[in-house]
Amino acid sequence: MKISINQMFRSIKTWGFGATTMLFLAGTFNANAQGEALFKAKCATCHQPHKNGTGPKLFEVRKKWDAGGAKAGSIIQWVNNWQAAAAADPYAQTVSTWAPSAMNVFPELKEAEIVSILDYVDAQADPAAAVAGAPGAEGAVVGEELEEEGSSTWIWVMLGLIFAIIIAAVSGVRRQLKSALNESDDSDNSRSYFEEFKEWHWKNKKPLGVVFVATAIALIVTGFQGLGNIGVVEAYQPSQPIAFPHDIHTGVNGIDCKYCHNSVTKSKSAGLPTVNVCMNCHKQVNGRTPAQQEQIAKLYTAAGWSTEGSGSYTGKSMPIKWNKVHVLPDHVYFNHSQHVVVGQVDCKQCHGDMTKQKETARVVPVSDLNKIEGNIALTKPTLTMGWCIECHAEKEIAAGPLDTKKDGYYDEIHRRLMNNDKKLYSSYLEDGKVTVKELGGWECAKCHY
Repeated sequence: MKISINQMFRSIKTWGFGATTMLFLAGTFNANAQGEALFKAKCATCHQPHKNGTGPKLFEVRKKWDAGGAKAGSIIQWVNNWQAAAAADPYAQTVSTWAPSAMNVFPELKEAEIVSILDYVDAQADPAAAVAGAPGAEGAVVGEELEEEGSSTWIWVMLGLIFAIIIAAVSGVRRQLKSALNESDDSDNSRSYFEEFKEWHWKNKKPLGVVFVATAIALIVTGFQGLGNIGVVEAYQPSQPIAFPHDIHTGVNGIDCKYCHNSVTKSKSAGLPTVNVCMNCHKQVNGRTPAQQEQIAKLYTAAGWSTEGSGSYTGKSMPIKWNKVHVLPDHVYFNHSQHVVVGQVDCKQCHGDMTKQKETARVVPVSDLNKIEGNIALTKPTLTMGWCIECHAEKEIAAGPLDTKKDGYYDEIHRRLMNNDKKLYSSYLEDGKVTVKELGGWECAKCHY
C-alpha cells in the first residue's frame, strides 16, 4: 500500500493535535490542583465551600461581593490584608463584622493564586444537594467531606496518558514511514499494533524487566514515604478569635514568655493566660491604631470591662475560645516543666523566635527552627517522634565536665553506671557530657503511656 506525504502529514497533525489537547487539559487540571492545595493549606481551617463555619461559606463569593457593590479587586485585597480592604471598601467593612474572630492575612498570595482558590471552590458540588437527591436520603446527615491533604495521583495518571499518546503518535509515524520506504517489499505490513508490541516486548525483555523492577521499587518507596507523612502538621496555623502579635508583646515590650504562660515551670501544660492577666496591662493600654483597638475591644468584651469614665467591670464576661495549635496524640506524654526547668530548654527550640512572630501562633517548620541561633539543628519534621528522638540524642544535660555542679547528682549516675556496665560508662565520658538519650531518654515508657 502506497502512502502519500500528505497522508503522513495529516496523521502526524492529528496525533500532534491530540497531544496538544492533552497538555492543555493537564495545564487546566494543574491550575485546579493549585487552587485545591492552596485552599486546604490556607483556608480550610475556617472556611468550607457550602457551609458556614468559623468563616462564611465561599461558594460563588465573588458573585456575592459583586452583587453587594464591592469595588473591583476588593476581594483580592481582602485575602491579602482584610484590614486594608475594610478601610478602602465599604462592602469589605461590612464583611469584617460577619464574625467576632479576625481573619488571617496572606500577603504572600498572588492574584492568580487567589483566583485559583476561588475557582476551585466554585467548582465544588454541594454535598447536601447530592444527598437530598439520592434515594432514601430523607433524614440523612451530611458529614464534612473536606480532606486536609490532597493527592497527586491524578497528576501521574495524566502524565501517563500524555506519554502514551506521544508513544502512539511516534509508533504510527514509524509504521507509515516503514510502509512508504518498503512499499515494493513483500513483507507483511498488516500486523496489528498488539502483534508488533509483543514482538518488541520479547526482543527487549531484559531491559524491560529492569525497568519494571525499578518502577515497582519506586512505587513501594513512594508509598512508604506517603505513610511517613501521615500526621505531619508542620506550618499548621489555625485562626484565633483575637489577633495576638507576639512580636509586639515579647519583642517590643520585652514581656517574658513565663509571665503569660505562667504554669510552664510547674505543670505539664504551658497554659494560656487568663483574661485577668491580659487586663493587667490593657486596662491602660487600648491600642494606637484602629486595628489594635478593634482587637483589644474584643478583650474588653471577654473581660466585661467598660471604658466609660475611668473604666469598670460590668460583671458580664464572655470566654475566649482559643484554637489549640500544638496538638499531640493522646498516647504521647510531654511535660513542659520537665523540659523548661530540669532540661533548661529554651522556648525557641520548639516554638521559634516569638519576638519576630507577627501572626498568630503556628507549628514552626524545622527548617525555620534551625535558622535560630542557639537551637540544636534537627532534620525531622516538627512535632514528629523522630524530631523528639533526634533532640534527645543531641541535647546535653551537663554543660562541661560531669562534676561541674558538685551536687552529688552525677556522682549517683556514675555509681549506677560503674555497678552495671563499665564499658558503657567509659563511652559516656568520651565527650565529657551526658545526653538525654544516655540517661534513658530513648526508652519508650518515657514518652508513651
